Amino acid sequence: MRSDGQVSTQPDEMAFVPLGPEHYDLMRSWLAAPHMRDWWGDPDEEFGYIRDMVEGRDSTRPFIIALDGRPVGLIECWFIGHHQNETWIVDHAWLAELPADAVGVDLSIGEAELLSQGIGSMALAAFVRGLHAQGYRTIIIDPDPANTRAVRACYKAGFRPVPSLQGRTGATLIMQFDPNANEAP
Repeated sequence: MRSDGQVSTQPDEMAFVPLGPEHYDLMRSWLAAPHMRDWWGDPDEEFGYIRDMVEGRDSTRPFIIALDGRPVGLIECWFIGHHQNETWIVDHAWLAELPADAVGVDLSIGEAELLSQGIGSMALAAFVRGLHAQGYRTIIIDPDPANTRAVRACYKAGFRPVPSLQGRTGATLIMQFDPNANEAP
């Protein structure tokens, strides 16, 4: 991320625009879509979390993924250290095993017709390369293992499962970015 909060790749291709109130209607429509509801919770509750991020009540930084200027998805960067507290660790003990300066990312494609086109893995790879270039060395993502599309996208973007956490994280697969990783097996 640059100092102005944006992460960019090449001009006129993909950009990461800080999510703001002007995106609320778009987010509500995406969160209500069936493909999003499969992996997210109640749209109103999830929108509340996003609004908390935008309005500074949550340290997570949400961005709109824009491809050739068109909003296509949501990507977030969250800070592990902010979640290494009793409230979170009681249900997610694995958080305590990560460095406090680690970051996590989450990604969703907004419209169903854009799924399985490589947009998610391309956006994820570009976003984490930007984070890595800023000095973040431990970057994780936690897809549901049943979401095979998401897991494949994570592999393509350079994430690999954390062996020491496999089978110990409930309904999530903790994967860490490896800048030297090759394409998915």
